[in-house]
Amino acid sequence: MSNYLVAALYKFVRLPEYEALQAPITEICIENNVKGTLLLAAEGINGTIAGPEDGLRRVLAYLRTIPAFEGLVHKESWADKAPFLRMKVRLKKEIVTMGVEGIDPNRTVGTYVQPGDWNALISDPDTIVVDTRNDYEVAIGTFKGAVDPKTKSFREFPSWAAENKDLLKKPKVAMFCTGGIRCEKSTAYMKEQGYDEVYHLEGGILKYLEEVPEDESLWEGDCFVFDERVSVRHGLEPGDYHMCRACRRPVAEEEMALPEFVEGVSCPYCHEETSEEQKERFAERQKQIMLAKRRGEKHIGITKPRAPEDEAEQPLKAEGA
Repeated sequence: MSNYLVAALYKFVRLPEYEALQAPITEICIENNVKGTLLLAAEGINGTIAGPEDGLRRVLAYLRTIPAFEGLVHKESWADKAPFLRMKVRLKKEIVTMGVEGIDPNRTVGTYVQPGDWNALISDPDTIVVDTRNDYEVAIGTFKGAVDPKTKSFREFPSWAAENKDLLKKPKVAMFCTGGIRCEKSTAYMKEQGYDEVYHLEGGILKYLEEVPEDESLWEGDCFVFDERVSVRHGLEPGDYHMCRACRRPVAEEEMALPEFVEGVSCPYCHEETSEEQKERFAERQKQIMLAKRRGEKHIGITKPRAPEDEAEQPLKAEGA
């Protein structure tokens, strides 16, 4: 049995005194050996955390004692290795960053579609299907026939939608993302722009891969996740991708055989993005990681911790980058 329970969660709710929650939530997580990242903002909470099952369930139970988080829904999966190295509770302006003032999913949002009903919707010729994730996520997997906006960050989505009104002329717009949170804002934004029939895969790709049998699935490839598993497949089983420790992008086995891939230093995607000075720093860091491993120790500075979806809109750079 896998040793670590992983919980992805979010809730849009008015949270005017969110700063006061940072310390007690951090404390309960540390007490229970739970690690990951949680974001708090005036609009709610978002994050992914992992730890021993008993400890994680105690943290979730505590969160639900906070009146604003009553009824908080989370998605579960398992990992053989610790998906996170640290625990951080961050204070943010938004729990998922779109950068458009006044978008409130509690006021207006797209129609939720259960995973079991998703295939019928996206197979309808009157539906355009839009992947609201970023380019490096879409590159390793998406739904059959989905439009890839090729965004580098979720902040680019509103401008992409404004520039592609002709593409979005079909009667129905169906949107999806990893766990559902980006679609809360993207569908709210589309409704604010006057689109009537806007739909949202409830629970995101993760819920679809958990509930829909593989032989009935319209998903193609792996789903990028924001932790050390890198990607998951149907049944939320770990995928086949590795992570570049320099840029945090997913790297396939065949890409690791290319000369641009140097463990801990570069990959085909970031080789031209970093300077020689940076590569030297990364190489020294990788050397320290290997030395710590030989001593049977964990090198805590391997990478910055994985963050929930708004901080992970672009692969995180290695420390010092």
